[in-house]
Amino acid sequence: MWMEKVSVFCFLASYVVATAFAFLRFRGQSRLNHVLTVAASVAGLLAHTVYLLVRSRSAHLPPLMASSHDWLLVLAWVAVLIYLFLTLLDWHLPLGAFVLPVVLVLVIASRFVSLEPNPLVNAKQLAEQATRGWVMLHVSMLIFGIAGVIGGLILATMYLIQHRRLKHKQGMQEGVALPSLARLARWDWWAVVISVPTLTLGLAAGVLLGVVESDAEARLSFGDPLMIGSGVGWLVMLGLFSWLVSTRRAAAKQVALLTVWACGFLLLTIVGLQVLTGSGHKLLAG
Repeated sequence: MWMEKVSVFCFLASYVVATAFAFLRFRGQSRLNHVLTVAASVAGLLAHTVYLLVRSRSAHLPPLMASSHDWLLVLAWVAVLIYLFLTLLDWHLPLGAFVLPVVLVLVIASRFVSLEPNPLVNAKQLAEQATRGWVMLHVSMLIFGIAGVIGGLILATMYLIQHRRLKHKQGMQEGVALPSLARLARWDWWAVVISVPTLTLGLAAGVLLGVVESDAEARLSFGDPLMIGSGVGWLVMLGLFSWLVSTRRAAAKQVALLTVWACGFLLLTIVGLQVLTGSGHKLLAG
C-alpha cells in the first residue's frame, strides 16, 4: 500500500519547509509566507498521521504505547495540531517560528530512540483491560504534561522577545503581531500550573506500574539514567510550580525567565537522555 511507503523523512521535509517559510514571514510578504507555512504544515501533518497509523497497525498498539519513537512523534503531532488550530483563530500570530523548531527537534530525536515495542507495555498487554487502561493513562498524562511544558517554554520565549522589542521600541513586520505582555504572562502561568500536576500524575502512574511489574525485563530501575534525569527535571518543574502558586505579584519577566530555564531543562533532559541511551522505554512506559 502507498501508506506504508510514507516515512519520517516525508513529514520531516514538510516541517523543514514550513519552518523556513515561518521565519521568512518576518522579512516581508507575511500573508503569502503565512499561507505557505500553513500549507506545508498541513501536508506534513497528513503524512505524519498516516505514518503513525501504519506504525500502530503493525504493532497492534496505540501510537502512545507502541515505542519511544512513536511517543515522541505523537508529541510532535499534538504540537503541530495545536499550532494549526491556534493559527486558524488568529493568523497574525507568528506561532510557526516558535512551535515548528520544537517539532523538528522532536521528529529528529525520534530517529535516535528505540523503535521496539516497550517491554512493560507488552507485558501489560497480556493482562486485563483495566491494567492496560492504567498504562494508557500514564502515557496520555505524560503527553499532555510535556505538551504543557512545551507551551510554557514557547509562551515564555514569546514574552521575553516581546518585552525586549517594546523596551527597545522595535517594530514588527506588518501583519505579524505578538500578544500583549499581560496576556503572554497569564497564559505562561496557566501552562505551568496545569502541566506540572498532569506531568506528576503521569510519572506517578508510570512509577507505580514499573514497581509492581513482575517481569524483570520490564521492571522499573531507579538507577536508570533516564529515570534519574527525569526525576531531577520534574523536581525543577515542581519547584517552579510551587513558587508560582505561592508568590504574589512576581515580576512577569522573572517568571518568564524561570519558565524558560525550568521547561528547557526538563525537555532537554527527557529528549536528550533518550537520544543518548537510545531507549526511553523506562520513562515512557513506566
